[in-house]
Amino acid sequence: MPHRLPNPTLKSDLPDAETVTAVRHWTDKLFSFRVTRPKSLRFRSGEFVMIGLLGDNGKPLLRAYSIASPNWDEELEFYSIKVPDGPLTSRLQHIQAGEQIILRPKPVGTLVLDALLPGKRLWFLATGTGIAPFASLMRDPDTYYRYDQVIMMHTCRTKAELDYGRQLVASLKDDPLIGEMVAGHLRYYPTTTRETSDHMGRITDNLTSGKVFADLGLPAMGRADDRAMVCGSLAFNHDVKAVLEGFGLREGANSEPLEYVVEKAFVGDGI
Repeated sequence: MPHRLPNPTLKSDLPDAETVTAVRHWTDKLFSFRVTRPKSLRFRSGEFVMIGLLGDNGKPLLRAYSIASPNWDEELEFYSIKVPDGPLTSRLQHIQAGEQIILRPKPVGTLVLDALLPGKRLWFLATGTGIAPFASLMRDPDTYYRYDQVIMMHTCRTKAELDYGRQLVASLKDDPLIGEMVAGHLRYYPTTTRETSDHMGRITDNLTSGKVFADLGLPAMGRADDRAMVCGSLAFNHDVKAVLEGFGLREGANSEPLEYVVEKAFVGDGI
């Protein structure tokens, strides 16, 4: 997932180059790619790093991207939108296996397990490419050690835009590392807003109406048992925060774990 950071500062030293190992185009607006992992990179599932390409002026053009692969993976995976006039993604969408990108191996982010108090249920709430950090966390064994149930709510406009998350979730049952952990513990609730599908509506509406709780046979959210992570646009994050606080949850951080956390970076339309 790409994020726009406020006035990112680029140092004079050029970040290391990493090699693209695979690219997949999911729709005309969404693609994922994998790159080699720097030997020095250590990260917590859910964090993001700065990646990019050299600009026309020879200087690095970098943006923050959530790492979609888990922290044990030998490669790094990223999931991105395509912006036709975006200074970075207009070029990044054309990368191919064997080519190189720039990667600054300094991971940061708020969507990490340590930023939440212990609980019984963990909710991942995402729109669009906001599923990327949760793609990492859903493949991390520690997620299932800490929580009895994990609920992945993902909303997009169309069914095709859900395919990345849908195929990832479907593959987890056969994962040799976490397949047995996922069974019976991971619940997936995809919805669309513009195309008819099995489940429809915005995440905020499905939470406030109680529909998602009824559909999944779960109790309404509460501070005692539920924890949540939120990743999407600024407007989405703001709206979901209000809903979560209506259930009594409080926003936490790495320095002060509480009941929910929100990614501080945000999806940029002009990347």
